[in-house]
Amino acid sequence: MRKQLLILSFFLLAIFAKAQETNIIDQVIWVVGDEAILLSEVEEERLRMQYEGVQVPGDPYCVIPEQIAIQRLFLHQAELDSIYANELTVNHQVDMRMNYYISQIGSKEKLEEYFRKPASQIREEMVEQVTNQMVIQQMRSKLTENIKPTPAEIERYYKTIPQDSLPTIPIQVEVQILSFVPPVPESEKERIKRQLREFTERVNSGQADFAMLARLYSEDTESAKRGGELGFVGRGQLVSEFADVAFNLNDPRRVSKIVETEYGYHIIQLIEKKGDRINCRHILLKPRISSDDRTKALEQLESIRDTIIDGKGTFEEAVVFFSQDKNTSKNAGNMINLNTNSTKFEYKDLPSEVAKQIYSLKVGEISKPFTMIDETKNKEVCAIVKLKSQVPAHKADLEHDFQVIKQMLENQLSEELIEKWIIQKQKEIYVHIEPSWTGCEFQYPGWGL
Repeated sequence: MRKQLLILSFFLLAIFAKAQETNIIDQVIWVVGDEAILLSEVEEERLRMQYEGVQVPGDPYCVIPEQIAIQRLFLHQAELDSIYANELTVNHQVDMRMNYYISQIGSKEKLEEYFRKPASQIREEMVEQVTNQMVIQQMRSKLTENIKPTPAEIERYYKTIPQDSLPTIPIQVEVQILSFVPPVPESEKERIKRQLREFTERVNSGQADFAMLARLYSEDTESAKRGGELGFVGRGQLVSEFADVAFNLNDPRRVSKIVETEYGYHIIQLIEKKGDRINCRHILLKPRISSDDRTKALEQLESIRDTIIDGKGTFEEAVVFFSQDKNTSKNAGNMINLNTNSTKFEYKDLPSEVAKQIYSLKVGEISKPFTMIDETKNKEVCAIVKLKSQVPAHKADLEHDFQVIKQMLENQLSEELIEKWIIQKQKEIYVHIEPSWTGCEFQYPGWGL
């Protein structure tokens, strides 16, 4: 940790020193549209890449200005297409980065000392950087959204790939899961509701601010940092029980009734409505599970497992009757890999507790009951899992890895489309490069022609 701190400190000081130097001799080296690219921008990006160990493919004073120019093309088009970054998402990312830097350096004061600027200015610069990154990603996605190769095109593409160029696919598994939340005693539910009713009374009577209570007590940790604020969302982005209440609120001064969802119990306060979107705050409290309730749930799962092993029922039937996981209960318990939108997982992509259980199983075997945190709800659940299938490590092929081959083709087509788009934009937008910066072999030679 100390070594990392020293390296980071040197990096920050180096950036500052270079910025101080280039503030004196700074100059406009490129102009793209009506946006200037400064020498200081190139220097800071070069130092960042050096610190992060990123290899620059060529002369950094040729490669980096061109990369920045390409970013300007995307940002210019995004402005024309009215593409913007989500402000709450940006702030969340910036908060994470700021907290990381502060944790590495030791304090906010030390961060300000190293940068020789206030934390507010550091954060403001970081907001611009993260915003641009998100806008560029959205712009790229919009440009390539219609790339959807057919199965025949994917098969033809696969036949053109040399065998030694095919990726090696690690061991992959398909996993079925049966999980449920241990039952919560009525006394615990009532305790939660009493606390939420108390919050409601304090806000409605003017004794407390809803945002302050959310920061102090809400167990939705991310929104709690923002005083419980969710940002503008549509009805479809919220669970139905929450949406039904939130979208019926009309008075920002009042607090909703208590709402129960799969995440726990909420109270909601309206901030603003815009058409079919709403911005509101909420406070979430989650019932506590006692050790006795946990033990009873694990014993119930053990009984279910014994029934399946004895041949008195199937895992799929048990999922239908007992599972509370909406994502898998209607899918025979099959877990879905959201990275590939398939049922196949590498071990590293499984939740850690599931991976531990599956690793020692043979195909068709069922694990002993265990507890884990459902990351989608940040809630403890009890579960058993079954190893449905296992594919050994192998070279990618169409039979087992259709989605992998499809993704390879989509990536290739996307890059080809983006390349053509950049070449076209070079012809449409004004670009000027200072003469002393033109002696480069650019990836796209058409700049300023």
